[in-house]
Amino acid sequence: MALFSPSQTQDRTPPAEGADVVQAPEAQRAVRGVLRSTWLWPALATLLVTIYQIGRPQMWEDELISWDVASRSTEQLFAVVRQVDGVLGTYYLFLHGWMAVFGESAPAVRMPSALAMAGTAACVALIGQRLFGRRAGLVGGLVFALIPVVTRYAHEARPYALVVLAVALATLLLLRALDNPKSWWRWTGYALCVGAIGLLHVVALTALAGHLVAVLQRLRSEHLAARRFCLAAMTGVACASPVVLLGKEQATRQLSWIPKPDLWALVTFLPQLYASALAAGTVTVLAVMAWRGRRDAVLFIIALAALPPLAVWALSHGEVSYFFYRYLLFTLPAWAVLAGAGLTAVRSRAAVAGALMVLAVLTLPDQQGMRKPYGHFWDGLDYAGAARTIQQAHRPGDAVVYDRGDDAGRRLDVGVRFYLPRDLQLRDVFLSASAAERNDLWSAECPDPAACLRGERRIWLVVAGNGPNPLRWGLSRDQAEALSARYTVRETEHLTGLTVTLLQRNP
Repeated sequence: MALFSPSQTQDRTPPAEGADVVQAPEAQRAVRGVLRSTWLWPALATLLVTIYQIGRPQMWEDELISWDVASRSTEQLFAVVRQVDGVLGTYYLFLHGWMAVFGESAPAVRMPSALAMAGTAACVALIGQRLFGRRAGLVGGLVFALIPVVTRYAHEARPYALVVLAVALATLLLLRALDNPKSWWRWTGYALCVGAIGLLHVVALTALAGHLVAVLQRLRSEHLAARRFCLAAMTGVACASPVVLLGKEQATRQLSWIPKPDLWALVTFLPQLYASALAAGTVTVLAVMAWRGRRDAVLFIIALAALPPLAVWALSHGEVSYFFYRYLLFTLPAWAVLAGAGLTAVRSRAAVAGALMVLAVLTLPDQQGMRKPYGHFWDGLDYAGAARTIQQAHRPGDAVVYDRGDDAGRRLDVGVRFYLPRDLQLRDVFLSASAAERNDLWSAECPDPAACLRGERRIWLVVAGNGPNPLRWGLSRDQAEALSARYTVRETEHLTGLTVTLLQRNP
C-alpha cells in the first residue's frame, strides 16, 4: 500500500441512508459534501480572522515599497527589478495587475495575502487529513488560523503569505503525486508549484529539503517516484532560475542589514516565527504530542518544519545572511499539521475544543496588537495623519518638502503620497529625480536647494521626530538654510513619529 495514502489515515464516515441518497437532489448533495469538507471551516475561520480590521494598521515602509513599485508602468517595473528587488519582481507584477482591478487602498493591496492565508489553512487541513486523519486535519487548520503571525502577514502587502500558500500547496500535490507516481499530470502540478515558490521568494526553495524526505521514505519500494520527483523539482527550479540568478547578483545590496546568525538565533527563532512566545510554546507542545502517531508521517512533517531553517542558518554564514524569520514563514503549515495531529491524539472532543479556546485566549493580546494603527512599525509613523493635515488646509500652489534623512528605510514621501487623494499633487521642492525616473527604490535630491525653490507661497514640511524646530533637524544644512532664508514657520502639528509644518514665504 502506498506511503501517505489517504486510505490509510482518513477517518471513515458511515454512508448515508440509501433512500436519502437516492431522493436528495444533486445540488443538495453537493452542498452537503462541501459543508462536510475538512478544508472548508479552517479556510473560512482564517479568512474571517484575517480580514477583520485588515485596513486599520497603517502601511509601513516595506508595504509602501510594494505599492510604489507596483503602481509604476510595466516598463518601469521591469526596469527597477533589473537593478533592485529582483526576487520580488513576480509579486510586484502580480500586485500591479491586482491594483488595476481592485484599487490601491490598504485593504485592497493586502487582500491577496489574506486570501493566500485562507488557502493555506485549507491545504493544512487536507495535508493533515491525508497523513493523520480527518479530525487531525480539521484541528490543524484551525490551529493555523489562530497563530498570530498568520494575521500579521495576512495584513501585509508583501509576498510572504503567497509563498506560504505555494509551499503548502506544493506539499499537498507532492503527496498526491506519490500516491500515483505514474501520473504525469500530478507531477506537472507539483513542478508548477515549485516554480511559483522560486519566483515568489528564492529562500523558500529550501522547502525541497523536506519534500526530499518524503521521497526517500518511498525509495525502497518505488524508484519511479524518486526519478519523477527529481525531474519535477529541477523543472520548477529551472523555471525560477532567472529570479534566482538575479537575486544572487543583488543579494549583497538587499540583505546587508541581516546579521550572520549565531546559535542564539536558532533558540529565539520559534517565538519570532509565531510573533508570540505563548503561541510558539503551545503549538510546539501540541506538535510533540504527535509523536505517538504514524512515525513516517511525523518524520516527514518534522523535516518540512525543521530542515529549511537549519539549511538557511548554515548558508547564512557565507557572504550574505538570509536567516530572518519572515523568510521562513512557509514552515508554519508543517507546525500546524503536527499540532493538529498531537491535539487529536487526545480522544476527547471537549478537550480538543478546550485547547483551541485556550490558544485563542493566549494569543488574543497579540492579535489585538497587530491591529493597532502602528502594529506593523518598529516605530510608529502617522503617514495618514500627515496626509489628513495637508489635505484639510491645502491651497492651490502649495508645495512640499520631505525629510529623507540618512535612513535607507525611511519613506515619508511615499507614505504621505499613499494616504493623500490621488488628485492632490504637491510639487516635491527638493526632488531632482523620482525613484521611478531612476528605476530604483530611492529618489535623488536637488544638489543646490536654493536653486530648486520657485517662489512658492506656502510649503509643507514633513520631518521625522517631534523636535522643537523642524527646520533644524531632518534636513540637510543647505536645505534648512535655503528654507530659513525665505520662509517662516506658520503652523506646526506634532503627530506620532513625525511633524508637519506649514511654511509661509516672507514678504
